[in-house]
Amino acid sequence: MVTFAIIPARSGSKGVKDKNIKKLCGFSLIEWSIAACQKSNLIDEIYVSTDSDTYRKHALEKGAKVPYLRPKEISQDYSTDYEFIIHALNWFNENYKEPDIIALIRPTTPIRDPLVIDQAIDTFANNNEVTSLRSIHEMSESAYKTFEISENNRLKCIFTGSSKIDFSNNARQTFPKTYVGNGYIDLIRAEYIKENKLIYGNKVLPFITPKSYEIDHKQDYELLKYQVSTNPNLINKLFT
Repeated sequence: MVTFAIIPARSGSKGVKDKNIKKLCGFSLIEWSIAACQKSNLIDEIYVSTDSDTYRKHALEKGAKVPYLRPKEISQDYSTDYEFIIHALNWFNENYKEPDIIALIRPTTPIRDPLVIDQAIDTFANNNEVTSLRSIHEMSESAYKTFEISENNRLKCIFTGSSKIDFSNNARQTFPKTYVGNGYIDLIRAEYIKENKLIYGNKVLPFITPKSYEIDHKQDYELLKYQVSTNPNLINKLFT
């Protein structure tokens, strides 16, 4: 099966300005993602989907393909993943060739092991019963222990909606494990997207990875910077 990686990297981030080209221990976030894909044995081609000519030039220098710029109208704060993915698929279909599988590699989750990427692709490619694969990791606290704020400014438990919150103080082992998507790698089928106008569908294979930090705010960046600086192997695995 042909697998194309798509690295979505629009400009205009509000939390961290130009975060997709911000450097983490000497390498931009886009560069971290490109390098992980280059080390993979199962990714055939690497594309960056961006609305920025600056990002485009940077990605080209690092070895990715950027044959088009993403239109501004699908590069806004509230633009959906489906919009840039179907835009890419239409371009492939009209100008080149269409992949069987798209690997979504989000630059905001920069630290990856190429072996884990290949394990995910191999697992997905050999399972025709699922509509997609999504990477997740276990939450440190079960979501059953979390709250919402009611309209009258009171805490209530998520899921039950109960305002009796003492239940949430029970030992974490008594609650179901819950997981969060982490952007490490998501795998989707080109044919399924075109036929159903959906990305993931209703048969999503969970792929559990080590805990992976995403960069949405400056504090996240500082945390990852510390993590990489204390473990040089994270850099050596991708850049040597």
